[in-house]
Amino acid sequence: MVIINGLEETTHFEGKEIGVSEWHTITQEQIDKFAASTGDFQWIHTDPERCAKESPFKTTIAHGYLTLSMAPFFMDQIFKVENVSMGINYGLNKVRFTSHVPVNSKLRMRVRLIELHKKEYTARMTLKLTFEIEGQEKPVCVAESLALLKA
Repeated sequence: MVIINGLEETTHFEGKEIGVSEWHTITQEQIDKFAASTGDFQWIHTDPERCAKESPFKTTIAHGYLTLSMAPFFMDQIFKVENVSMGINYGLNKVRFTSHVPVNSKLRMRVRLIELHKKEYTARMTLKLTFEIEGQEKPVCVAESLALLKA
């Protein structure tokens, strides 16, 4: 866990990797709960028997948006900005789902601060989020996430 002490210290991380999360196993139960909460019951996510017969992956895979939704979970493991009154999610610039996440894969996320717009009492951070599964070089998702901080 990296602790960033206030807006001023954010400048030390611009252009650098802040850190990497722990591994998290994506289970069928997690996939099914995500399907229930989003209404996305596509069989490639929720039907292991059909996947074994018909899917090119031979198993269920996580929804792309499930992978992306893990960002706050992983972010809490990687870094925290202290001595600010508020931090909010400002959205996303780019998202690419570059590979699939088979059920029972171990997933983690890397965070790099690629751009910082700092003013006297605020900062907008552009973070590159890279989601990886264990044993595969190619990332499964790459996204640019925006965060706003207020002193």
